[in-house]
Amino acid sequence: MSRQSSSRQRSETDKGTTEGGPTEGPSPEGPPERTPDAPAQTADTARAADTAVDADTAQDADTAAVTGPLAGAAPGAGPARKGWRAKYPVVARAVAWTVTGLSLALVFTALLLPTKLTLVEPSAFVRIPVEGIFGATLLLMLPRVARRVVAVVSGAALGALTILNLLDIGFNEFLGRGFNVVLDWILLDDAESYLKDSVGGTAAAIAVIGAVVLAVAVLVLMALAVLRVSNVMARNTAVATRTTLVLGTVWVMCAALGVQVAGAPFASRSTTALLQDRAERVRKTLKDEREFAKVAAVDTYGGTPGDQLLTGLRGKDMMITFIESYGRSAIEDPAIAPGVDKTLRDATKRLGRAGFAAKSGWLTSATYGGSSWLGHSTFLTGLWIDNQNRYRTVTAGDHMSITRAFQRTGAWRTVGIMPGVTKGWPEGKFYGLDHVYDSRDLGYKGPKFSWSTMPDQYALKAFQRLEHGKKHDKPLMSEIILTSSHQPWAPIPKTVPWSQVGDGSVYKAIQKAGKKPADVFTDSTKVKTEYGKSIQYSVNSLIDYVLKYGDKNTVLVFLGDHQPLARVSGDNASRDVPVAIVAHDKAVLDRISHWGWDDGLMPGAKAPVWKMSSFRDRFLDAYGPNPGGGTAPVSPSAPPKAPSAGR
Repeated sequence: MSRQSSSRQRSETDKGTTEGGPTEGPSPEGPPERTPDAPAQTADTARAADTAVDADTAQDADTAAVTGPLAGAAPGAGPARKGWRAKYPVVARAVAWTVTGLSLALVFTALLLPTKLTLVEPSAFVRIPVEGIFGATLLLMLPRVARRVVAVVSGAALGALTILNLLDIGFNEFLGRGFNVVLDWILLDDAESYLKDSVGGTAAAIAVIGAVVLAVAVLVLMALAVLRVSNVMARNTAVATRTTLVLGTVWVMCAALGVQVAGAPFASRSTTALLQDRAERVRKTLKDEREFAKVAAVDTYGGTPGDQLLTGLRGKDMMITFIESYGRSAIEDPAIAPGVDKTLRDATKRLGRAGFAAKSGWLTSATYGGSSWLGHSTFLTGLWIDNQNRYRTVTAGDHMSITRAFQRTGAWRTVGIMPGVTKGWPEGKFYGLDHVYDSRDLGYKGPKFSWSTMPDQYALKAFQRLEHGKKHDKPLMSEIILTSSHQPWAPIPKTVPWSQVGDGSVYKAIQKAGKKPADVFTDSTKVKTEYGKSIQYSVNSLIDYVLKYGDKNTVLVFLGDHQPLARVSGDNASRDVPVAIVAHDKAVLDRISHWGWDDGLMPGAKAPVWKMSSFRDRFLDAYGPNPGGGTAPVSPSAPPKAPSAGR
């Protein structure tokens, strides 16, 4: 057969198939998109083709996805016509509908995804996102190449927004706040370390790999989903235009009438509002960086001479102790409080029998659920340090902390006991600590208890062995961080006789017999129970130490650094933490009688609540040469002190 007759026969076959074949209705693929770049195939163009391969090459990429009668091409015209789509047209159509439906669902989910886990429910997705309507309108107006570029870029951007929303969910669940795109990336490394300590290195590695794969998958799938939807709209322009117009009209009417579903507007603009909020938070973060540097440079007590600082505590051995995650929930939550309250009442009685007394109140922490160093620095410096940028700013300067005030007097040796620090900690110099003992310096030979490198009782015993039990020519001021109550609250150490603490080997059997972190942390009931037990252990360890090794010159200030995460403290919990001062010398507590704190270690519901940043000035005032005067001692370089108001 000649080449001319072959071409003629193929043309006739094409014609017969096109004219006589079955017709198909609209589909998720739609008819081939006709543009100047990809004209529809006709008999004339088929005659002009030399081979079937040439004809296939001329097909548009979108049209190539549809085969058989829907594509308008003759059977056997090329290799693509012999694929599975031609053999199984019903299955191919079902797959096409499914992919398109999933793409639409993915886009709508991304546009309506809340940033709090408690809000992720079916009703949250029964709304019309205005961003989807504007996006569809734009894609329908653009020419083919521009449409594809915009679809891919928009999809990737929507994927990035989805990742940020997922980070918001995680941060709100653990830290009670959203993810800060400027400051919080550094915390992802801490999250990986926390996972490693909680569930083991292998599980943590799998989780990290899974998170990375998920992030990449969200970006790629979202871009492909938007591209898929845009291609289908382009093939079904009339239907897509009518649908967009109807949805836009419904959105405007619902917005005007204030129609709501489950308390949220049916006419949604949540993505736009979220983008505006993120942009505003970035702006405020950058502005805050500049303004906070100016605030930190002003220090009420910065120029006060050492001989006028802390005159009311001279000769006292000071212990400033933070108990990890010791929050108001431990004392007031019905599921936690019974055990903790009993421990505090019993400890108060035991202290009283030994000649000690205590007063307690509440402080509102600058952090929640984690980032303990923000609470520590807020308490010690008198500055509200609620983000990492503020922390870096203040620790890079010379703003005076309570611990540095003790050092400035020259009347105390200042030391830090930091079992949670596992590497270099240059902040020790900022805090005015003569010597810092981190986890590597305390001589511990026992096992880790999840995140905590060692039990609190061991850390206190090491403090006694390394510093407190030795003879010094001046009293000690110690900053001690107790970590056994750090999440995930399993396994929890047990109290052992002080003589048996040794190098910590005694804890191997205790750790092995304890509960597994994964078994506790995923159970909302168990996690509260074990959290309460961890607080009881930490408090008992601290009070036992004071009773065994303290004397008439011992003064203890101890507090929580922040509330536990929302799984324990509950949604919308306060940021309050208990604080107490314990002393054998009655004169020490007399100096704070005007504070209105409650007697004992357990503050009542009506005890004063102060911002944590107000404590430093109140403390330095109470134990200065003019207690209760409300002003710092006069110094040529010290500006007048503004009155510090309670909350």
